[in-house]
Amino acid sequence: MSKFLKIFAPASAGAASVLTMAYFLADQFVVDIPAPVRGAFIHPAQAQETATPAVIEPTPVSLPQGGLGLGRAAMPMEIAAWDIDVRPDGQGLPVGSGDVFTGEEIYIEKCSVCHGDFGEARGRWPQLAGGQGTLEHDDPVKTIGSYWPYLSTVYDYVYRAMPFGEAQSLEPDEVYAITAYLLYLNDLVDDDFELSNANFLEVDMPNADNFFMDDRAETELPIFVSADICMENCKDSVEITMHASVIDVTPDTEETAIQAAVIETAPEPAAEPETAVAEAAEAPHAADPALIAAGEAAFRQCQACHQVGDGAVNRTGPVLNGMLGRTIGSVDGFRYSNVFADAAGAGEIWTEERLSAFLANPRQAMSGTRMSFRGVRDDDEIAALIAYLESFAD
Repeated sequence: MSKFLKIFAPASAGAASVLTMAYFLADQFVVDIPAPVRGAFIHPAQAQETATPAVIEPTPVSLPQGGLGLGRAAMPMEIAAWDIDVRPDGQGLPVGSGDVFTGEEIYIEKCSVCHGDFGEARGRWPQLAGGQGTLEHDDPVKTIGSYWPYLSTVYDYVYRAMPFGEAQSLEPDEVYAITAYLLYLNDLVDDDFELSNANFLEVDMPNADNFFMDDRAETELPIFVSADICMENCKDSVEITMHASVIDVTPDTEETAIQAAVIETAPEPAAEPETAVAEAAEAPHAADPALIAAGEAAFRQCQACHQVGDGAVNRTGPVLNGMLGRTIGSVDGFRYSNVFADAAGAGEIWTEERLSAFLANPRQAMSGTRMSFRGVRDDDEIAALIAYLESFAD
């Protein structure tokens, strides 16, 4: 016998033994599967020759009353915790009230860190006041007073999402007060106004009529769908006619900061030393340039309502050019509160002392003013502001 047969014969016998054992073990442990309903697989041609098998109906599943039996019905207090929306028709408003003065105190504590003391905004946070008459401009200022159509949106958003990081921590009366103060900042109510669920719907928002139901499906879509749609070579040339405005919502990196520095308009060149000396000789009482620069920085808290310089116009507050020595309440075209009108009638003048007192505490110096600014607390800052304002003539 060859060497090959000596190896192959025992290996074949061993393999046959293993396969035989596997077959018997499988037959012992495999459970028989019921045969399928054969009637479902009979060819249609044989249907008449074969008896139709009985149809097996599925067992109906009875569900509990009211659903799948998961969880439980929400309790009224649980529903009230999330059902807090306020609608334009007043539905959802809680009972309560709040006045402008109370709202100012709460706003300064809870809101001013992001939105500024009187809604002028800080950093990239949105501006809440001003912007009236800018919606037709290329760069409109959309605030509560210039853009928002419904007062309910103001209340609902403050109550639902503010203050940032402390959402829904305000009581209804506090939200009414903040909403009243925001109306006051936008020159929509007087400083003695109190907002409540009773008079809420009496407040008319200036831009309400410019919001309407979207009718583009009926007015615009049929026009575009029926017209021939151009897919290529539609114009001889493509030109960029407009750029998106920079709204400063992206944190600056070193690269973007450099680009912003290049884009910004360079400041006016400083006067030559000889010119500066000559101007100082002609105006011996001219303020210190460093003081004026400090005043310019301090004026940022005023510029949401006031403008100075060439082309300045009345906004929420009057133009402040040539303020010192001018009759109080005398800027043309601006609607002053009664206390300013009375001062103008009496011929009272803005002196440095009078302006200092007003900047320190507007409501104490001119009781009844509609100006919501709480005042400048630092005497040096007041001096800098006055120096800056004095640098602008009529």
